[in-house]
Amino acid sequence: MLMQTHEARLSALREELKKRGLDGFCVPIADAHMSEYVGEDAQRLRWLTGFGGSAGSAAVLQDKAAIFVDGRYTVQVRDQVEERLFEYRSVPKDNPANWLAANASEGAQIGYDAWLATPGWVRTTQKALDKVGAKLVPVEGNPIDAVWADQPAQSDAPARVHSDEHAGANAQEKRAAIADWLTEEKLDAVVLSALDSVGWAFNIRGGDIAHTPVAMAFALVQQDGTAQLFIDEDKVGADLKQHLGNAVSIRPRGEFEGALGQIGGKRIALDPEYGVAGIAQALEACGASVVEVRDPTILPRAIKNQAEIAGHRDAQARDGAALARFLAWIEAEAPSGEIDELTAAAKLLEFRQMDGGLKDTSFDTISAAAGHAALPHYKVDEDSNIAIPPGSIFLCDSGGQYIGETGAGTTDITRTVWVGSADGKAAPTAEMKDRFTRVLKGHIAIAQAIFPEGTTGGQLDTMARQFLWAAGCDYAHGTGHGVGSALGVHEGPQRIAKTTGSQGGTMEPLAGGMICSNEPGYYKAGEFGIRIENLILIEERHIDGADDGTWFGFENLTWVPIDRTLIEPSLLSHEERVWVDEYHARCREILAPQLDGQAADWLERHTKPL
Repeated sequence: MLMQTHEARLSALREELKKRGLDGFCVPIADAHMSEYVGEDAQRLRWLTGFGGSAGSAAVLQDKAAIFVDGRYTVQVRDQVEERLFEYRSVPKDNPANWLAANASEGAQIGYDAWLATPGWVRTTQKALDKVGAKLVPVEGNPIDAVWADQPAQSDAPARVHSDEHAGANAQEKRAAIADWLTEEKLDAVVLSALDSVGWAFNIRGGDIAHTPVAMAFALVQQDGTAQLFIDEDKVGADLKQHLGNAVSIRPRGEFEGALGQIGGKRIALDPEYGVAGIAQALEACGASVVEVRDPTILPRAIKNQAEIAGHRDAQARDGAALARFLAWIEAEAPSGEIDELTAAAKLLEFRQMDGGLKDTSFDTISAAAGHAALPHYKVDEDSNIAIPPGSIFLCDSGGQYIGETGAGTTDITRTVWVGSADGKAAPTAEMKDRFTRVLKGHIAIAQAIFPEGTTGGQLDTMARQFLWAAGCDYAHGTGHGVGSALGVHEGPQRIAKTTGSQGGTMEPLAGGMICSNEPGYYKAGEFGIRIENLILIEERHIDGADDGTWFGFENLTWVPIDRTLIEPSLLSHEERVWVDEYHARCREILAPQLDGQAADWLERHTKPL
């Protein structure tokens, strides 16, 4: 029988826990690869609670439960989750480990799925439970799966070859580099469990997770450069087998855990951020030594080669044309008051699909009108959808996955635009223009930054916030994240953000070839939101008279006009006005040959000098 209410689902989970002798259970949004976005079959938290965000967790005891989300989802969790069933808890102030320690009884047995948690999480949570004499217990089979009658099947999308031309290096070269690293580190093998790491190392892509072109697989790469790839056999066609070659043994994904139990006595590298506790426990059970160290593909994957950079530039030019057509359409149609958020998102997809190289969007489009734009991670659906009000701000954050004859790349762009009224009289308020221009000034500061080798994203972050801070304003998200090459739209290790206790990539030195977003913002709850986002490439810069050492700056990759209606020119310095005019001139140069009609007219008007 299907359970329609979340109360019934929570009750069924508690009954299942009783059968297993468990007093509680931890429910993350996670898969066995610690992916940022997970497949429908892994959306256990959403099934149990109703919460539809991309980050969060819950802790369930027999008499109470709590859901834990960060500041991005404070409003959303209250809209989607019943407080009478789950207490609302805010991360990082609160966390499941401390909540369980405060609420579990002495001797309680708290279940967790070792294939959905890292070894570090297990250690930290058990340490907290030690205070009350409770114990963390790995489960045999996830109890939610046992009561989720209509749980979706795992994706059966085929894996495909990512050409050497697009990748810029063949898979054999990449595995040889991993083997050299293993030799240097005196390690016998490395487990690659992050899906984008597997995709990058073997030059394969897939369709198992929406918007992220990866195939569900694990890999074990040995010191001699040979490898075992654990992937469902029905995903692997003859072309992929030929591509992988004789040095790669293809084995069913279901054999992975058993294979780990056969490599005792070896030193095995496992990334503590992406390698789950189930992997570590299987290795340790057979006498292998688990060495927690960063996945050796992460930094090379972040530093794009010339083919990947060329693919990004190509994808950005195509994407820019789609955005120009869309923004021209918004300007013409939205003042009627008859365009809603879902219609706008669908129209943007339609414009993107005019390009045959588009394989997917790179994430769910954030199509946010009026007060919804003040929610940085708003996701429109049938229930939340509203008409775009005339005389308001509209924010659209979106991206595409492009793989075509001329290159492969992942895009991510946010534009905030003024929607006028049918009579043409509506105008943005002085406050809107002030905040928009301060965000723009921060965006320009990052775009123009020059910095020495060894500089981190945490050190640059203040440059983007300084103009908002001067007005007593700030924003609660990072300024920039890394972006993959026809892979994840969010990619580490680099990040431009406030330095926190957990660091989260803010202490990673920025290196030439890395791609970051540049996306400062401002959000006035219930009224409007502003974000201006481009992608930028870190490149080496020659500076006359510079001190010894290597210096870097940013090459802009995204070329779509910034809404001049929302700019207050008097707040811009001469240099900033020059930057805007030069940026718009370059937009016109790149986009004009691709546009005609309404979009060409829109481009001409929106790229005039300030």
